[in-house]
Amino acid sequence: MRTEALILAAALCGCASSTAPDPGLEGLSIDKVAPGTIVPGTKIVVKGASFVDEQWGAATLHLVGKAGGKSVDLAWPAKFVDFNTLTVAVDDAKIDGLGGDVDFFGTISVDIVAASDGKTYSTDVLTRDLNFRKQLTPSVTGVVDGVAFVNDEIEVDGFGFLLGGDEGQTVAQVSGCFKLETSSSCVPIATQEIAMQPREELSREHASFPFSPKIAGIKPGTFTGKVTIFNKHANGASVMADAIDVDYDLVTAQVFSADPPKASLGQYVFVHGGGFVGGDPGALTELELTGTFNKTGMSPAPITMNLIPEFVEGRLVRYVLNTDDELGTSLDLRTETGKFTGRITPIIHYGGDTVRGVSSQAAFDIAPVKQVVWLEYQPSYVEGLRDFGLRAVDHKIRERILVELARIYQGVNIEFRAEVPTDFALYEHVALVGVDPNNQGLFGYDNSPGKDNGNVRLYDQLGGVNAKTQQDGYAGFGGVFLRSLMGFSKHPGSFAKSVPGADPVFDQLFDPFRADRDGTPVTSADLAGNLPLLTDGNACPGSDRETQIQCAIFVLGNLVGGTLGHEIGHSLGLANPYQEGFHNIGDAPARLKDSGGDRSFMERAELMGQTPAVFCDEEYDYLRQILPSSEAPNTVERPTCF
Repeated sequence: MRTEALILAAALCGCASSTAPDPGLEGLSIDKVAPGTIVPGTKIVVKGASFVDEQWGAATLHLVGKAGGKSVDLAWPAKFVDFNTLTVAVDDAKIDGLGGDVDFFGTISVDIVAASDGKTYSTDVLTRDLNFRKQLTPSVTGVVDGVAFVNDEIEVDGFGFLLGGDEGQTVAQVSGCFKLETSSSCVPIATQEIAMQPREELSREHASFPFSPKIAGIKPGTFTGKVTIFNKHANGASVMADAIDVDYDLVTAQVFSADPPKASLGQYVFVHGGGFVGGDPGALTELELTGTFNKTGMSPAPITMNLIPEFVEGRLVRYVLNTDDELGTSLDLRTETGKFTGRITPIIHYGGDTVRGVSSQAAFDIAPVKQVVWLEYQPSYVEGLRDFGLRAVDHKIRERILVELARIYQGVNIEFRAEVPTDFALYEHVALVGVDPNNQGLFGYDNSPGKDNGNVRLYDQLGGVNAKTQQDGYAGFGGVFLRSLMGFSKHPGSFAKSVPGADPVFDQLFDPFRADRDGTPVTSADLAGNLPLLTDGNACPGSDRETQIQCAIFVLGNLVGGTLGHEIGHSLGLANPYQEGFHNIGDAPARLKDSGGDRSFMERAELMGQTPAVFCDEEYDYLRQILPSSEAPNTVERPTCF
């Protein structure tokens, strides 16, 4: 990363500038620009590091070199996707401006004008060739044929395939005849067009299309015919490649395996195999389970039931354990566990036909109910760390947040994740954002509708806007709001208003890094050595800069983690389980579910010998009941709830 103004100054004086760069742009770099061939409608994808949201910097993709024999120096606006990805939309005007069908040879970089200081920060340059075309003619070098299941992905290799979206669509036109396994004649089929998708991200050379049941149905047999690839551009132009002869032996649907070996309410069981259908009218895959089910503590009993999974693609369906179908009504998935042993058979339905597939041996356990929580750190939260001068230690703070949550929920079957869960259909979503959109200065807010006694829902969303809670007269926006924590400062400035519990220790911790208090924000230079997380606050606020940084991470992680623990507790049915009320009555030391105003900064920060806050005795017993865990209970001394 470099700043143009700083580079010039350094070159003139022969020394590094003493001015710290924008902390969000430290490490700004570019690694990849794709695809290599660009047509109207293409979104160029730029991969790198330390990109920032538009409110913190305007990004451009800078191309310098030759195109069509002419020198070019272009700056195209880039859109922030995440901290590692930008996109640039290319239209006809951009390509016409380059001269139409031309090849670019030169360097590419990303420039960002930072909102924090008005300076331009640029990546190092990437030498890259790009091909610009008004349209693409597909060329096919090979189409895989042979034995296949219905809906198998048919691989097509070649050149010049479209990527979909605003470019248009590459399609496979399939024509020929089909001979049923039980027949001697090959019956002509209606020509079908099936959309193709890249097999590799942004690849114009490797694509595939599913051998849809629209082509020849779901029964086993032999297909003989041709595949013709068309590029259907967004402007209406259609260009085709030469047809390729193909032969396919279509086989009966089959189950190969099921995973994971244990699953709980709201979790997916992934069933792998071939020949699965779904997603179209009249297309349905059933799973027949036959065998025994051994409910924990009881004798095995015979079982036969049909389940309806969700179609993912021809080789995969997924079934979510739920309370509504045959399995969910025969077993209390919230309180009962057990083991299924037997066989799974696929039954395929399409267009009036039904085919019973090949079964497979399978076994899986019904596990105790688990609450999965996705912690979504939104860009406004990450950039909000600038208020505290701690943007550069975002990941260190996240580590401390998870440590705090693990302490609070030790012995409870709950799991916190930083990425969207793909193995659970039912999970809680908590948004961490910069500013309270309710304009109430809240640290956090559970905006799920109504008290969820027993944690029946499993899918609460603490984030975004909930119209139902607004109708009830409550704040509509939920989540955890970082900037509001600045209310613990005696001099929060424009960030917040001081709360009644504002504490000078807060300012001793964070003033050294707050730019608005003439502090020096943490930068990568501060992280050059080892910076382990503190396990307690005995050394805080700290006298040297390294300890001060460690203390700031420790305390902010505790503040955010404790707020998360409190708000997630609401969504689980606390406080006062199965009774009215959302907070403990009165005030007691180290009680997590006391009202916010009853919990001091020092208690939340876990400083000066303050006991870390926990759930009171009855609340913890309730959590262990509704989310039972094999992990030993936390043995800390807990305050009473009343």
